[in-house]
Amino acid sequence: MAKISASKQPKQGTILLNPGGPGNSGREFIAGRNGAALQAATGGVYDLIGFDPRGTSGTIPFSCFSNDSARANYNLKAPVYLNSSDTALGAVNAVRATLAQSCQENSADTAELIGTGYVARDMMQIVDALDENGLLNYWGFSYGSVLGATVAAMFPDRMGRVVLDGVLNPLDYFTGRDVSQVTATDMSFEGFFTGCVTNPEMCALAQLTLDSHELSNTVYDLIYRLKYEPFVTGPDAVSDIIDYTFVKNAIRSALLNPSTWPLLASGLHGLLTENITEARTLSSFTASQPTVFPNKGLEAFPAIRLSDVPRETRNTTSFAQVVDELYATSRLLGDSFATLPPTYEDWPFRAKGAYIGDFRAKTKNPILLVGSKFDPLTPLANALNASAGFEESVVLEHVGYGHTSPFQPSLCTFRAIRAYFVNGTLPIAGTKCEPLFGLFTNQTLEDALALLD
Repeated sequence: MAKISASKQPKQGTILLNPGGPGNSGREFIAGRNGAALQAATGGVYDLIGFDPRGTSGTIPFSCFSNDSARANYNLKAPVYLNSSDTALGAVNAVRATLAQSCQENSADTAELIGTGYVARDMMQIVDALDENGLLNYWGFSYGSVLGATVAAMFPDRMGRVVLDGVLNPLDYFTGRDVSQVTATDMSFEGFFTGCVTNPEMCALAQLTLDSHELSNTVYDLIYRLKYEPFVTGPDAVSDIIDYTFVKNAIRSALLNPSTWPLLASGLHGLLTENITEARTLSSFTASQPTVFPNKGLEAFPAIRLSDVPRETRNTTSFAQVVDELYATSRLLGDSFATLPPTYEDWPFRAKGAYIGDFRAKTKNPILLVGSKFDPLTPLANALNASAGFEESVVLEHVGYGHTSPFQPSLCTFRAIRAYFVNGTLPIAGTKCEPLFGLFTNQTLEDALALLD
């Protein structure tokens, strides 16, 4: 765990934080600029604790590989997108089967001790150790919303002030049917093109003098063409070949944070105009893969994600149908999320401490959920669906792009979250918070936080 002490007195308690994943480190999350931003957004009257869930970073070890070279070989072999080639689906099935066997051989003794239900119990042990008022205060992002919904369902009478930001539908998550995750992905990408045309001085793609619809078609044609005609920017066979997977990784990364959209536009413009210098800017989104992949919780994602789904669900679910639904739901990233469903069928573990209840509860204090209809991975509808199960909870609509509320910041959203943590005040149901800055600008999260007071 890592802690940032309250900057103001009297202190009101402690907030636990989870950045998502599953598998991301809470300790790393609150380090540096993130910690300062989170402290400002919560009013400075709480200690903040970032913790590493089981299987991540320095916690209960989970590794599917006996050495880093074996891990590197797996990562280089596993397709990231099912549409990257005609053989990708078969390769995914084969590689995921080897992953299951490798995990069985190397971590069978710890695999069933990892999962969301266990982490929910761990969180309450942290609360007990703090010896404050026995209530959990929590801010969870993305997968952290599933963790928050789980702990709220398991311990409803011990919930203090709980914010779920960028909400995954917990019912979809625990059945392995995360199709709802990508329902807004394509709309978010269309927002990239609309923002570009609206602010041409900050968007290199605007030099093509196309409208947003024409830009969208042009870029989709580019993505498809790169599957067969990769763009070479230099001598390095890994970092200097921009292909279908490379450019999709860049786009997926950029959609999470609109402040990077000018950089993405520049890279795409470079590909379309065959400008090598411009095209190379896409490398900032997709770090070159080293020959060795150190294990910093990389296997925590499958360990948690797959083990959370009951075996009987895996046996009865048509994951081929889920793949088809993903394709039909998102043109852009459906084939990325479609690499996960085939893995369930071979996964050998089930978390012993898994939560098997529903997500209907009256919590001691009502929950605040935050969502955006433009979020590329956790659309607003998920927040509304999750809220329906928690009595008196409220959904705040953040009308911004990016994944979770901080990435196109809104003073209205920050003030609502701060008021909730500091005073317990919930926004009026139906409240919509507009972002402070538009798309394709130079303004940053720090600029917004400076205006918060």
